[in-house]
Formats: sequence, structure tokens, C-alpha cells
Amino acid sequence: MKYTLSEAATATGKNKATIQRAIKSGKISAPKGETGSYEIDPSELHRVFHPVAQRVAQRDNATMRNSAQQAGLPPDFNALQQITDLEKELAVMEERKNGLEEQKRYLTDTVEDLRKRLDSSEGRVLALLNDQRPKGFWKRFFG
Repeated sequence: MKYTLSEAATATGKNKATIQRAIKSGKISAPKGETGSYEIDPSELHRVFHPVAQRVAQRDNATMRNSAQQAGLPPDFNALQQITDLEKELAVMEERKNGLEEQKRYLTDTVEDLRKRLDSSEGRVLALLNDQRPKGFWKRFFG
């Protein structure tokens, strides 16, 4: 599933203009679709901009550690929070993995299609190279 510009902005917590500038400068590669809107691959986007869930988890983790220490909570509290953060990060990584698998399927299908086209055109090229039609103007009609 590819992101639109708006979806990419939401996924990263960035402004649409920020994402668009990154595309235009070449930091992110994103082709335009049939409708003229950008089709941004999640793995390409998150290579440059971290997902919102990951940034929130990092910020929340630091906040929880400080408040746990101030409140005198047991050290296990931090471990539970780290587990929660890792689960969030795992979910983001799963989404990226799914995007990469989809991209791999698309590229595999494209390669397969190109191979079929190449095989079918090979016969036509050989026929043109081995043109066995009679030579000469009258031989074509009466030969």
C-alpha cells in the first residue's frame, strides 16, 4: 500500500510541504500515479522520516522513566514500558515489511511480464532477419 502525500504527512507527523520538498530534492523517491498524485512507498518514506508511533514511543519512554523514578515506582515499571514501546515499534516494522513484500511482488510480476514480451518478440525478430520472401518486384505477385 503506497501513501499519498497526505497519508505520508500523517504517518510521519510532518507537514505535506515538508514531504513534498523531500521528494523534489531527491531525498525520497516517489513516482506520480495515473491521477498525478505522488505514490510514496512506506519503506522509502520511513527511511528518511521516522513514523509517528516510533517518535511518540521514544518521547513517552523518556517521560515514563522520569516520572517512574520521581514517583518511586519499581524498576519493573520501566521494563513494562519498554515492552510496550517495542511492541509499537514491531507493529511499524511489520507495516514496512508488508510494504516491501508488496513492492517485491509488483517487481516480480513486472519482470515476468517483460520476459514474456521478450520471448514473444524474439520470434518476430528472427522472422525479419530470415526474410524468405522472393526478391524482385514481379516475383512478389507471380512468383
